Amino acid sequence: MKAVGIVVEYNPFHNGHQFHLQNSLKESGADVVIAVMSGYFLQRGEPAVVSKWARTKMALQNGVDIVIELPYAFSTQSAEIFAKGAVSILDALFCQYLCFGSEQGDIEPFINTMDHLTNKKEQYEKILKETLQKGYSYPKATSIAFEAITADHKNMIDLKKPNNILGYQYIQAIRDLKSQIKPLTIKRIGADYHDETLHKTTIASATSIRKALFEHNDLYSLGEYMPNASFQELKKYGDTFSMFHQWENYYPFFKYSILTKSLDELNEIYEMDEGLQYRLKAKILKSCSFHEFLQSVKTKRYTWTRLQRLCVHILTNTKKKEMLPASSSTQAPYLRLLGMSQKGQRYLQKIKKHLSVPIIAKLSAFDHPLLSLDVRAAHVYSLALPEPKRSSFIMKEYSTPPIRYDEMEKQFL
Repeated sequence: MKAVGIVVEYNPFHNGHQFHLQNSLKESGADVVIAVMSGYFLQRGEPAVVSKWARTKMALQNGVDIVIELPYAFSTQSAEIFAKGAVSILDALFCQYLCFGSEQGDIEPFINTMDHLTNKKEQYEKILKETLQKGYSYPKATSIAFEAITADHKNMIDLKKPNNILGYQYIQAIRDLKSQIKPLTIKRIGADYHDETLHKTTIASATSIRKALFEHNDLYSLGEYMPNASFQELKKYGDTFSMFHQWENYYPFFKYSILTKSLDELNEIYEMDEGLQYRLKAKILKSCSFHEFLQSVKTKRYTWTRLQRLCVHILTNTKKKEMLPASSSTQAPYLRLLGMSQKGQRYLQKIKKHLSVPIIAKLSAFDHPLLSLDVRAAHVYSLALPEPKRSSFIMKEYSTPPIRYDEMEKQFL
């Protein structure tokens, strides 16, 4: 059985994701789709709109065979570390392919770009350093350095595009890990990644879907942009908890955390550097919402995403020393299994004797410092929920076994 891996957030699962999933199977000729999915907090520094269990159900009902959680220590990181964690999981599961969506849509320019940057590494790093010293954010500085060394070269990717950036890092991770995974890419269709508007086509960005939920309270307009199974899971979550998760739900807890921590304690938080704690302390007193707070803190040097990730780490009280294993390791230390189809279960049975990394089906069966971060993230995520539903929600984090789905009968087991 051949497996194709995909790296996802499904925040929430929509028609564009279904297009990517179907074409990943088509392009790879694989038998099984393995999704590495972020848990409760995401790469752009946001809480997931619904729980990882609800998103796992969306994935399984739409054709994913195995869902593995990307640990918090990787899912809330810059593109480089995020990609390294995800690729290491797919490699451990013997995936032959990794297929990602990109604005480019052709794998050759990614390879050309990587080869060129490798050959021009010293020049690239020199320009990058000079640009950072001028006060530019890291993403902007990398873009300037990249453009400077590729100005006269053709068939290169545009590294200002978010999915191209992630795709580049996936390929870099494959090389760094000396993995045999073959990278493939599918061109994104319809809405742009950052597009905030719902268009007349049936493909919308997850950003625009979330905006419809939070700013317009318009759930029912989303049905045409999502597979029905995904829409029903989204509706069920909203009916159960009377909410969807966003940063504003957590702002009182976040504000409390900043106000009650000393400057030295804030300095221990992961990604806190260059005296940012002083700026955060000063701005929090004057901000009535998370959005207002972030607008007041943002500078040319710090992007919105970079600051949101820092805010997640403050919210979860994640310290620099706790994240060190993820930054220094080349391999995710465990595989947290969230769900599987019947076909996915057969695949796991076939490879389990050859796995070098343990698969976790129950929290009580394994202990690891990075896993404790996942558990803490679950507790913090649950704070937005009313009691007694919050207590019930967090108990399920400990007791829920991997979700099993019969793809032939189209029902959960």
